[in-house]
Amino acid sequence: MPAFFIPLLCCLFVLGGCSTASKTLDMKMSPEDLFVEGTIEAADRKGATRSYSYRLLKPMDRKGDEARPLLVFLHGMGERGGDNLDQLEYLPTWMCSPEWRERFRAFVLAVQCPSDELWVGSWNDAGTCRAIFAVENAIERLIKTENIDPSRVYLTGLSMGGYGSWALAAHRPDLFAGLVPICGGGDPGSVERLRGLPIWVFHGTADGVVGESNSMEMVSALRSSGIPVGYTRLEGVGHDSWTDAYLNEGAINWLFSQQRP
Repeated sequence: MPAFFIPLLCCLFVLGGCSTASKTLDMKMSPEDLFVEGTIEAADRKGATRSYSYRLLKPMDRKGDEARPLLVFLHGMGERGGDNLDQLEYLPTWMCSPEWRERFRAFVLAVQCPSDELWVGSWNDAGTCRAIFAVENAIERLIKTENIDPSRVYLTGLSMGGYGSWALAAHRPDLFAGLVPICGGGDPGSVERLRGLPIWVFHGTADGVVGESNSMEMVSALRSSGIPVGYTRLEGVGHDSWTDAYLNEGAINWLFSQQRP
C-alpha cells in the first residue's frame, strides 16, 4: 500500500460520521483585503480566447527563499460570475483565518468561472473546457513568478468544482501532489491518468443536488483499476459536504502532507 494512503485511512475511521464536529475559525481580516486580484487568458479548443479573473492569497511571514505550497480551489456553480469575489466563499475564506495561515503558510489560488460557463463541458461530459484551461494557465504562471514549490501543488473543489477537480487532475496529473474532490463527479474512463496521484473523495449520503453515485462511480473505477483512493461517506449530510470535509481539518491537513517525488 502506498505510504500516502496510510494516514488517509486512519483519518477515515475518525471522520466518517463527523457531520456535527465542524469548528469555527476566527477571522481577523476579510478575504477581499488579503487576496490580491489578477487575470489570466485562456483559449478554447478552437482558439477563441477569454480573460478570467482570479484571486491569490500569499503566505504570511515568508522567510528567506523557502518555497511554499500552492492550494488550488475550484468553486461551485453558485459562485460563478464576474465580480472576482464570490469564488472566495467557503475554503478560501477559511484559509484566511490566522490559525490556518500560520499552520499552512501557503499560496491559495481561486479562479472565478464566468456565469455562462462551467468547469466541465457539461454534466454529462466531464471533459475539460476553457475555464479549466484558465486555471491550468494560472498555475503555470504562478509557479514561474512566485516562490512556489512545484512538488506541493494541491487541488480541491466542491460541487461544480468537484467535477472540475476530477477533470483538471485527469488533464494535468503531473501538476498536482494531492486531489480532494467534494460532492462532484467525473469521467470513469479517465482514471488511468490519475494513477499515482493521492486522492481523497468526500460526498454526503443525503445529497439531493449531486447524487452520491457520481463520486461512487469514480471511486469504483479507480479501485477496479487497482488505484488507491480514500472515500469518506458523510452519513446524513446533504449537498454541503464541504463544511465537514474542510472544517474538521482532515481534508486540508491530509492535502498538505502530500508531496510529489
